[in-house]
Amino acid sequence: MRSPFSLKQEFLKKWILGLQRCRSSKKNMSIFERKKVIKLSADVAMASARKGTTCWSRALIADAVKEGNADKHLAEKILGPASERQPTEKVPVGAMAYNKRIRSKKILKRSSVIRRTIKCAPQAARPSSIVKTLVGKRRQILRSLIPGGEFMNGVSLIEETLDYIISLRAQVDVMRSLASASKLVNLN
Repeated sequence: MRSPFSLKQEFLKKWILGLQRCRSSKKNMSIFERKKVIKLSADVAMASARKGTTCWSRALIADAVKEGNADKHLAEKILGPASERQPTEKVPVGAMAYNKRIRSKKILKRSSVIRRTIKCAPQAARPSSIVKTLVGKRRQILRSLIPGGEFMNGVSLIEETLDYIISLRAQVDVMRSLASASKLVNLN
């Protein structure tokens, strides 16, 4: 894993470049448009700073530039021309096949559990089943919070979540230091 300092440097460089590209295209923006540009450029800059090595970064960029997205042209301005973009690292084919196998087993397991519950008479809920239900619900919530999380298994979801949190912290640190620097400049 790379050092937080280099991640912050890379993010700041890409974020400023993205903001400059957006500013040069439109001079008079409303507050809402500025907010939108700042958020999108920060998200895309953080994802591109990870160079496509994580699922969440690839999902964030893919979502920003997909067809039908209102902000597609904005995201493409921030990312720059396709020729300038660095190619993302692909996930090994074996890993994808392994994930599909796990998903298939889970679907099979769920269908057999459903059949068993229909055949059996309702019983008092066991503590272990309550815990499994709660963990499953929390995992679903986590999947909805992490970009691309709906396609991850349990272990990779935790790894991606940790990486996403580290990246968000770096993003917040850079934004805070930039805000405090601009306050100092404005006071002088």
